[in-house]
Amino acid sequence: MSAFTETALIKKLAELNSSQQSIQTLSLWLIHHRKHSAAIVKTWQRELENVPEPKKLTFMYLANDVIQNSKKKGPEYGREYSNVLAKVFAHIGEKCSSDKLLGSLGRILNIWLERGVYDAKAINDYRARLHRESGGSKNGSKSNDAEAGDKEREKEHSSSSGAGGGSGSRSEKSERREKRKHEERHAKSKKQRHHHHHQSSSSSSSAPAPAEEVAAEPENGHTPPYVPLGEPPEPEELIKALTSIENSASSDAEVRERIAKLPQEISEISCITKLEDKDKAKALANQVNEAVDLLNDYNSRLAAEMEERTKLAAMLRDFQAEQKELLAQAETRLDEHKKKLNKMLGLQKEIHDHLSNLPDLTQLPDVTGGLAPLPSAGDLFNALH
Repeated sequence: MSAFTETALIKKLAELNSSQQSIQTLSLWLIHHRKHSAAIVKTWQRELENVPEPKKLTFMYLANDVIQNSKKKGPEYGREYSNVLAKVFAHIGEKCSSDKLLGSLGRILNIWLERGVYDAKAINDYRARLHRESGGSKNGSKSNDAEAGDKEREKEHSSSSGAGGGSGSRSEKSERREKRKHEERHAKSKKQRHHHHHQSSSSSSSAPAPAEEVAAEPENGHTPPYVPLGEPPEPEELIKALTSIENSASSDAEVRERIAKLPQEISEISCITKLEDKDKAKALANQVNEAVDLLNDYNSRLAAEMEERTKLAAMLRDFQAEQKELLAQAETRLDEHKKKLNKMLGLQKEIHDHLSNLPDLTQLPDVTGGLAPLPSAGDLFNALH
């Protein structure tokens, strides 16, 4: 990866867009340079305050991805972001009024609370600042009882929403609406997966019954952080992600060949006893150092590839779930149209039968043969004069 500079970071933030691929790429770059986390978070905050409202959400998705995916490598980003998130949410609550933006940020806060990214007190403070609620942070600071639980948080949340005014109420409704839509979609896709798994397990007697619960756990755990609640990706984004995997570390034949051709002496401790002089020892040490650098770089690339493949698997899962849902809807519509078609064909047959039972007018006798012809328009005009 390229070296870290503040200028390079500002350029990458300027080029950042809302696609999953863009957020993933920059997130991996930031995690790789986590020793500069303090400068990165400070620059991220400064640039977020200067971008237009739609891009602020993209910046927050980036922060969400970095915070969650960097936890296993160190607490640097979680700690640094905790120092600025209160100001960031206050800034967004003051400058932005989009219900969609506030609802999306509310979902991110819900995920942080569920996964223990930050404690409930901090989440309540962020939420209150986001909705500009004067009572929310006060109530959050007063709640120091560890046994208060979810009921206490709900009580604080409802009281703070009452103090927040009209904009806070709209934001709360938007957040609840977004969450309810996700829960309905997630429940539907989970029901489909459960039904499919039940069918496959019933066909094989060797499959243990508790496997369903075990299989359901990783799916929620691997939900892409940059799309907090498993929203399906666009086909173009999925194609880009699949294309990027083609050039991954595991398919780098050149580096794998170099690793395969490393001399045996650098990995066999017994070869040290065969060293005869200092020059050979230095040459072996140089070979070992070069091999260590090569392997460390390749291992870091493989680790990044594993993360990308994990996110890609989640994208494919969400995309497949959406396509199954769309297929079910299309099949329902097809059945409805088939019923309408059959009804129309039946009606067409009835009309045809009715027409076939009507008398043929050409076979009737001529009843006008003895009558005088009707006068023309000219005759009528002349008759008036």
